[in-house]
Amino acid sequence: MPQTDQVLNRLDTLVDRLERLLPADVASPDWTAHAFRWRTNGGRGWLQAVHAPHRLDLADLLGLERQKDEIDRNTRQFMAGRSANNVLLWGSRGTGKSSLVKAAFNAYRDQGLRLIEVDKDDLVQLPDILDLIHDRPERFILFCDDLSFEASESSYKALKAALDGSIAATPDNVLIYATSNRRHLLPEFHSENREARILDGELHQGESVEEKISLSDRFGLWVSFHPFSQDQYLAVVRHWLTRLAPGAELSGDADWQPVERAALQWALRRGSRSGRTAWQFARDWAGRLDQI
Repeated sequence: MPQTDQVLNRLDTLVDRLERLLPADVASPDWTAHAFRWRTNGGRGWLQAVHAPHRLDLADLLGLERQKDEIDRNTRQFMAGRSANNVLLWGSRGTGKSSLVKAAFNAYRDQGLRLIEVDKDDLVQLPDILDLIHDRPERFILFCDDLSFEASESSYKALKAALDGSIAATPDNVLIYATSNRRHLLPEFHSENREARILDGELHQGESVEEKISLSDRFGLWVSFHPFSQDQYLAVVRHWLTRLAPGAELSGDADWQPVERAALQWALRRGSRSGRTAWQFARDWAGRLDQI
């Protein structure tokens, strides 16, 4: 019997280890929340409520009038139950792509819009997410931030299918808004240009390029973002300083000139004139005002 006891003890130990590896029971989503993250553990996923999402208004995004108009129009159509497109927001880093998605969500959250943030590595579970929300009365934006893929990644193929290509139709209450520094979402190599051919006077891309274009082509709306001019950058700096340090006097040239010099030096050190750089400078300057 001692051998039997040893076997049973080992089995108990093995069961304990397996229970620690298995995910805990997933509770039903808190549908009273307005924003969610898709979380995974042990191959299972669930919607985690975000009770304090980033509050950002469309009015806070300066220098992006064209982009705001396009996103707002598309989101307004979606909320009205009219046809609307999945959106790829692409361009230079720090130029407001993610901020614009958050601001659009905040503009319509009280009308029933919900935001679900999905990490790139979790896109393979898009069918599970769509199954979970397809019969909900709310309208959802699936937010995929800072996307870029290697061609072999499975999440890349899952996103292609969700956008257009699966036998199952995407629910009418869902749009996908994705941001990326790359227009085609995948790395592009000079050698791939050699695959291009001219047939009957028309340029035909090679198979490698066509495959890379095929993903971004499934987004119905492309919105491009570019680095700010110096004047745009300084306007954003002034806006955020007014918001972060409302008691500071920046109306006259004498007040503004040292701020302007410091802001331009900040951008030069960062190698970027962008909304993100302006926001970071404004936070630093506002925090130091009592010391100046």
